[in-house]
Order: sequence, then structure tokens, then C-alpha cells
Amino acid sequence: MMLCAPVENLYSRLVIGRAVSFVGVRDRYCQQMFDDVNARVVSHRKAAAAWAAALFLTVSGLGCTPITPRPIRATRVYQSPRMVSDQPQIQRGQRRPIIDGVGWLVGIPGKILLWDRRVDNHSIGAETEQSIAQYIAVNDLSTVRVRLNQYRPLEDWERLIRNDSTGVLWRLTFGTVSVLGETLLPGRIFGGDHYNPYTDTIHLYSDIPAIALHEGGHAKDFARRRWKGTYAFAYALPVVPLYHESIASSDVLAYLEAHGTTADQAAAARILYPAYGTYVGNAAGTFAPSYGGLLYYGSLIAGHALGRSKARQLLQLPEAELADSSWYLSGWKRPSGLSHWDWDYNESGATTSMTGRSTVEVVEAEDGHRPQQIEH
Repeated sequence: MMLCAPVENLYSRLVIGRAVSFVGVRDRYCQQMFDDVNARVVSHRKAAAAWAAALFLTVSGLGCTPITPRPIRATRVYQSPRMVSDQPQIQRGQRRPIIDGVGWLVGIPGKILLWDRRVDNHSIGAETEQSIAQYIAVNDLSTVRVRLNQYRPLEDWERLIRNDSTGVLWRLTFGTVSVLGETLLPGRIFGGDHYNPYTDTIHLYSDIPAIALHEGGHAKDFARRRWKGTYAFAYALPVVPLYHESIASSDVLAYLEAHGTTADQAAAARILYPAYGTYVGNAAGTFAPSYGGLLYYGSLIAGHALGRSKARQLLQLPEAELADSSWYLSGWKRPSGLSHWDWDYNESGATTSMTGRSTVEVVEAEDGHRPQQIEH
């Protein structure tokens, strides 16, 4: 069709303009797609690198030296005589179905992370109680109070005041904050097994012997520290918790080699390795905040894998290959014939005595610090 020049020029400009406009839109769209794909590739590469870093940190950390059977050597302890009480050393909170039910629900994330329904279940059985009772007896932790799913804030404030083994300035500052947190956010609901060095108290809400022993390991570690407040404050610094947690978990593994069975050691490995993995992930996230979540969960998963692998290895060992207890504490030896512990309870549920095929009495040595064993 023939058009006059003005109309033809107008038509050409419209067609060419639309073509140029289409090409521009197409180019911008393609560039945007390319940028999106490139960003996703880079993001996936960074994510993969973060996961790899988490796995590497956990494998190198858990598989080499941080968690290995290594007892805490306590040649001298620093405990306050004012903390010795005529009350039962292990106390149990009364059963509160509604409160404990709420606490169980609040503890679901912890159950999922450590893949154990006993985490923060607020129902601690006799096995866990016996485990921590034997541990504090063997290690002569006579000033430590153990609360089994118990909320006693007034007593904790009193213990904070009496605990002169920790500097008064530390107790007035960080100690006050810690007990205030336990008062306003009670573990009876919010869970969280922990040892409070300012009150020398172990708080347990999980029915897992290895966790109870781990908190006992913290108490034993602090007992040998002269500058307890400084040592406790250091825990709040980045990365430093890896050191504290490694000491406590390693002592648990050494203790179970001396006083437990392969099943006990395997159960401890399955819970302590992933728990330590969370601290590795937190430490790594300090240096790479953008990938903190990936590092945390990557370390957690690696901890589960390593813990289960260690547990399988332990279960394949014959009992004869297990080390005896002579090396667990310097100057201690395993009582001959003692292969299990029996316990007596009073009506309140507090442990009153322990007996076995042979009995062991823990007495204070002449230097006032190192314990001795006298076999009867």
C-alpha cells in the first residue's frame, strides 16, 4: 500500500520506535534475569561455603581435641565453708502438671535441635538423679546445690550472698543479673539446664544423665578456679564458651570411662557432640554474621553425625578394653568389686546414702584440699 511521504515517515517512526522500545525492554528484562541468576549462583556458592566451613570447624573441633576423654585435674579447690548446709544437697521440685506441661511445650525447640524428647521435659527420673549424685560424691563437690526442676529464688539469693568464694564485686554485678534472670524467667517454665557459679547451684530440667554430668563438670571446673568471677565473666565473651564447654564435656567422657558402661558413653556422645556443635556454630557466626544460621545448623548437624559415629564405635568395643578409674582423679583408684551403685531415698526424694558391693567413704586429706578414698 502506498502512502504519502508525511504519513509514510510517521508510520516508519512509529514502527521503528516500537521496535527500538521492544529491544530495550527485552534487553533490560534479559539483564535482570541474568543478574538474578548470577545473584542466586553467588548466594548458593556462599551458602555452600558456609556449610562447608561449619562442617570443617565441627569436624576439626569435635573430632580432634576439644571433646575427648580428659579428666579435670583439681589439685586444689576453692570452696566457701559458708555454702555447706544441713539441707539435702539434691532437691526436687514438687510436681506441677500445668506448669510442667507449659515448660514441656516451651522446650520443643531444644528437643528438636538435640533430637531427644527428654530435653527440658521437666520430669527427671531416678537414673539422672543417681548419676549427678554419684558424680558430686566422687568429686567431693560438697558445697554444690542441685535443683531438679525446682524454683527456689529466695534460697538462690541467699546462696549468692553467702558464696564468698566468688568476689563480692562479681556477685553484686553479674551475679545479681544472673539470679535476677533466674527469678524473672524461671527455668521451671523456660528450661535451660545450667550451672550458676555465683550461687554454686546446678539447675536441671532435662531427664538426661549426660546433661546432668555435664553441668556437674562445670561445677568441678569452677571449684578449682581461684578467680571464679573472672572465669565466669569470660564465658560471656565470643568464642570463649568453647573452652568452658570442652572442659566439662571431656570430663564427663573420662568419668564415664571410669564409672560407666559403653552404653553410658555412647549415650553421652550422642548428646554432647551436637550440643558442642551449637557452640562451634555460634562461635563461627561471630565472624560471619550473615551466615550465622547456616553455620549454626551446619555445626549442629555435623555434631549429630560425629556423635552417632562415636557412639557406634564405642558400642563395638568390649568391656575389657575400657579404661579403669585409676586415672580419672589423681590419687584415686577404683574400689575393687564395685561395679554398680545403689541408692537410698528419704520421703522427700533426696538422696541420703549410697551403697554398693563395696562402699567408699570420701574424707578430707591432710592438706585440706585433695580427697582420699577409704575402702570398707
